[in-house]
Amino acid sequence: MSEHEKINYVEFPSSDLGDTRAFFEKAFGWSFVDYGPEYSAFSGAGLDGGFYQADACSKADRGAALVVLYSNDLEGSQRKVEEAGGTVVKPTFTFPGGRRFHFTEPCGNEFAVWSDLGIQARGKFWG
Repeated sequence: MSEHEKINYVEFPSSDLGDTRAFFEKAFGWSFVDYGPEYSAFSGAGLDGGFYQADACSKADRGAALVVLYSNDLEGSQRKVEEAGGTVVKPTFTFPGGRRFHFTEPCGNEFAVWSDLGIQARGKFWG
C-alpha cells in the first residue's frame, strides 16, 4: 500500500537492461516486468523500482544516493554478487552497528550490502 509522502519507488539508469536484469534476478531473486525496450520495473527488492535505458550509472562518489541491501549472510551475499557478474568495489569493512561491502552491477550502478549479525550489544564486531 502506498503511503502519503513516503518513499515509494526508485529508478536507476542502465546501459544494458538485459544485463542488469539478469544480474539482479540471479544475485537476489528480484522479479522484473518490461515496459517497452527502454524500461524494466523490479519488485521483490524491499522497495519497488525500475531501470531505464541510459548511458549513465549511479555511483556514490559522484553524488548519487547509495541504496543498501540487508543480508543475514554477508559473505554468502558477496559470493552471489560475484557469481552473478557484479564487482566488489569496496571490500567488507566494519562500521558502528555492522559490516558492509559495496559492489557495482554489470552496468556500473553502485549498491551496498550490510549486516548487523556478529555485533555485540556494545556495538563492537566480534566475528
